Amino acid sequence: MGIFGTLLAETPLEEVVSKPLFFIPIGGWQLPFTNHMFVVMLASLLMIIIIPLFTRRPQMIPRGFYNVIESICVFLREDVARPFLKDRTDRYIGILWTMFFFILVLNLLGLTPLAQAVYILFKTPHIGGAPTANLFVTGALATFAFLLFHIAGISEKGFVKYFATLAPPVPWPLMPFMFLMELISSFVRLFSLAIRLFANILAGHILMAVLLGFIVIFKNFMVASASILATTLMSLLELFVAFLQAYIFTFLTTIFIGFAISEEH
Repeated sequence: MGIFGTLLAETPLEEVVSKPLFFIPIGGWQLPFTNHMFVVMLASLLMIIIIPLFTRRPQMIPRGFYNVIESICVFLREDVARPFLKDRTDRYIGILWTMFFFILVLNLLGLTPLAQAVYILFKTPHIGGAPTANLFVTGALATFAFLLFHIAGISEKGFVKYFATLAPPVPWPLMPFMFLMELISSFVRLFSLAIRLFANILAGHILMAVLLGFIVIFKNFMVASASILATTLMSLLELFVAFLQAYIFTFLTTIFIGFAISEEH
């Protein structure tokens, strides 16, 4: 979301809804290519270019952006993944790193006034937005995590053993019920991952849009000053939330992988 452009929005949702940029004909269908798809592609491109660019030469004494990336990676591996994955940490840490940085970049791009900057320069509207405020995007991320921890469990234990040990040991009359409950809970994890990220990012963007909207509604210097101050503070909070939600998503995925590969589970 471009926080400096919300004054031009008709509603608080204007800055977070998905908008088609053009349509791709596929057979008899017209597949829309949306602003959120563009931001997802941009985030992927930035990760492909920026992270290797700053980390291609290992440094004995890390400095600058290299030090930031290395510190985050070490924290995720040693303090997040290793307590749950133990000797399997290095097998999954690469994909967990990728997940964290990808969600983080999506969140940060959603906070930049990308759409407004592109419009000023090229007169092209809607090139930008907050993809993690789109339930379809967070749903796709959650589906990936859902498949990841089930595939991890199957690869570590085998298909039959994994599903045989999905439910905790209980007396055999309760086993079908517990197995069903455990199967349902795995889908609950999918929805909780998707909705948690979506709801937190969406709520923050809508709140900032409402705060800035007060300027247009009241047209008062005091209201405008208070609105700008509140929006600035909310922007700092949203910056923290961008990191926090990327961390929570990665942390929960790590826990679910740990449950799936654990012999006790």
